[in-house]
Amino acid sequence: MKEAFAVTAALLAIGGNLPYLFDIVRGRVKPHPYTWLVWSIVSCIIFFGQLAKGAGWGVLPTGASEIFTLIIFVFSLRYGFKKITRTDTAFLIVALLGLIPWLLTHDPTLSVIIAVSIDMIAFAPTFRKTWKHPATETPILFGSNVLRHALALCSLQAYNIATTLHSIVMILANTAMTLIIMLRRKR
Repeated sequence: MKEAFAVTAALLAIGGNLPYLFDIVRGRVKPHPYTWLVWSIVSCIIFFGQLAKGAGWGVLPTGASEIFTLIIFVFSLRYGFKKITRTDTAFLIVALLGLIPWLLTHDPTLSVIIAVSIDMIAFAPTFRKTWKHPATETPILFGSNVLRHALALCSLQAYNIATTLHSIVMILANTAMTLIIMLRRKR
């Protein structure tokens, strides 16, 4: 059963990200390159942290998502949001500085805690951009991420901070993004 949850969550990662990639190329969405850069690094850390702490099949959705996170980062360099602010740059610097403690520790649990903290700092420029320019994002990706992370939690072989924290925080952050996009577009 856990395998089915993992495969379904990985398919949701693919299903949520493919339309997002097409929307990037069509100019419908403008991903923030700083956010996607940091997410690429953080997702990799979380993938290996989950693997080390026994997530089993539960790493499959994280791995599938990581592939798309890297692709979206590359696309964001050409098609992404260009109105980068000093605040965005400050968040990028703080997020990248947060990698130093991760590099110094060999504890997968601490690495995941640091990575999730960095992830949320990296989310800030996208939250800010989407609040001001809600048409630059689509709720499909973030909404499907909520379901994907819920299924990923169900697919885990081991439940501990290293395997669950990222999905729990991402359910909350992606729910917030989905609501921001939908409510701000109505205004």
